[in-house]
Amino acid sequence: MIKTELVTERLCLRKMDEGDAGSLFEIWSDPEVTKYMDISSFTEVKQAEEMILLLNQLADENQAIRYSMIESASNKIIGSCGFNVIDLENEKVEIGYELSTFYWGKGFATEALTALLSYAFETLSIHRVEAKVQPANLPSIKLLNKLQFSYEGTLRQSEKARGSFVDLAMYSRLRTD
Repeated sequence: MIKTELVTERLCLRKMDEGDAGSLFEIWSDPEVTKYMDISSFTEVKQAEEMILLLNQLADENQAIRYSMIESASNKIIGSCGFNVIDLENEKVEIGYELSTFYWGKGFATEALTALLSYAFETLSIHRVEAKVQPANLPSIKLLNKLQFSYEGTLRQSEKARGSFVDLAMYSRLRTD
């Protein structure tokens, strides 16, 4: 069973629930936030509600989990993060994350991902954590480098985003790194 809550110094990572839709809509409707995501900016709260239902269905099947990233001091949702894919058979996960632009550059993503890595390696006994990033997403690449991920190569035209195929840079970190 996957944990539904992780706590850090400044954050509570809590499994998303439908009540988070309004706050997450604000983040997912910002073109700066969604610029490198495989979704278009949301235009209706209903889209956030549907996304949360889909993510929670995957969590119920232990295939993925997404956490609302809540700043402890303000109790405000400032982003989300989690495991986009959980592959327990092969002891690997793929991480994903996004943060409200107001909170960029303040160490919150580093703090959240550090908690995810610790949970993956120490509790879930995961061997490999993967991250796929569009090559132009330099802040995300900088974060992965800071967290000692290794660049493995570029997956050419690997996914479709907004109707076009995009390259994805593959990064990974092993438990033994």
